[in-house]
Amino acid sequence: MRARLLLRESPDFRRLLGSSTVSLLGSSTTAVALPLTAVTVLQASPWQMGLLSAGGLLPNLLFALPAGVWLSRRPLRRVLVATDLAQAVLSAAVPVLAVLDVLRLWQLGVVVVLAGTCSLFDAVAAESLTPAVVPRADLLTANGLRALSSSTVGTSGNAVAGLLVSLLTAPLALLVDAVSFVVSALWRRRLTVDGRTASSGPVEREPLRRLAARGVTVLWREPALRWTTLAATAGALAGAVQNVVLVLFLARELHLPDVGVGLVVAVAGAAGIVGALVGPAVTTRCGSGRTFLLGMLLTGLAGLVLAAATGPWAVVVALLVAGQALRGVGPAFFGMNQQTLRQTLVPAEHLPQALATWRLLVHGVQPVGALVGGVLGAAVGLRWTLVAGSVLLLLATAAATRPLVGPPPRR
Repeated sequence: MRARLLLRESPDFRRLLGSSTVSLLGSSTTAVALPLTAVTVLQASPWQMGLLSAGGLLPNLLFALPAGVWLSRRPLRRVLVATDLAQAVLSAAVPVLAVLDVLRLWQLGVVVVLAGTCSLFDAVAAESLTPAVVPRADLLTANGLRALSSSTVGTSGNAVAGLLVSLLTAPLALLVDAVSFVVSALWRRRLTVDGRTASSGPVEREPLRRLAARGVTVLWREPALRWTTLAATAGALAGAVQNVVLVLFLARELHLPDVGVGLVVAVAGAAGIVGALVGPAVTTRCGSGRTFLLGMLLTGLAGLVLAAATGPWAVVVALLVAGQALRGVGPAFFGMNQQTLRQTLVPAEHLPQALATWRLLVHGVQPVGALVGGVLGAAVGLRWTLVAGSVLLLLATAAATRPLVGPPPRR
């Protein structure tokens, strides 16, 4: 009811949510079509695919802090429109080059890095703009709707992407993403809130290093923000450790057929939708801190449940479904609540810098986690690698429990 009321009474949030959903749907096509373009059209090797994957994360390491500083002094609505249009051009460039038969792997790498940069600016700007278009009391509901949108698109988008690739070929399917970004830009252009988080003035002449450090200071000074950020960083590291071995575990250890692997993976997406639907109600009852911890706990237990999958097939299937359900519900719970805590506790003028710092930490550890997961998988086995990731998640949850069990402090 509250979500329906928010959508009806806040046209700007409706536009922001709708534009994000449309672009996410298009990007789910790119998530399938771009790697297939590299593999099937350009004959990319495994290490070249690794470089492409790393290229998408590289902007978070190089540009996150400068992006937060820059966005704190810019009208966010214009940034959102500009990033959409830039990503539309980048997405359209690949099929054009492919049709002209001049597409090369290095060009695809440039597109990935530039698109990753645009995605960084877009994500920080969109989350920073949300408190300007949504009343503080409705931030949890708004973040729940964003999580629901992401989970729904993530569950259905890959299937649609596979169909589009089979109909259009991988390079031409990227045109769908280009169109989605244009639609998103037109929608965001209608936002009535400019989204400037601070007025221009002497603060703009502060050294970049001091402005960038402010994001770190804001996150570290407030205990709730400090511990959710540290726990989320550990969770991202552990999640990357597990993600790199999960499909291998299902296919090689449990000998599931391809369709079985796909169905097991899809369970997490469906559970994510459920988590996004019930998350706001759970948070209202338990509080943001406790629900964040509950999400971390469920996600940590998921790896242990998956690792226990052995014995009769009925038991294996039940444990796989249960583990993936936990992997879906848990991130929905802690994701929406850490967003709400940041948007509630960080002053608007510092929110872009704080968000950029968070992305630097959380996204920055994921390549490290993938590397560690690969090494552990080879050294101790796939099952024990899942256990190791869960142990790290549960330790992070335990460390954050005491600071977060109380009610979130007010500014």
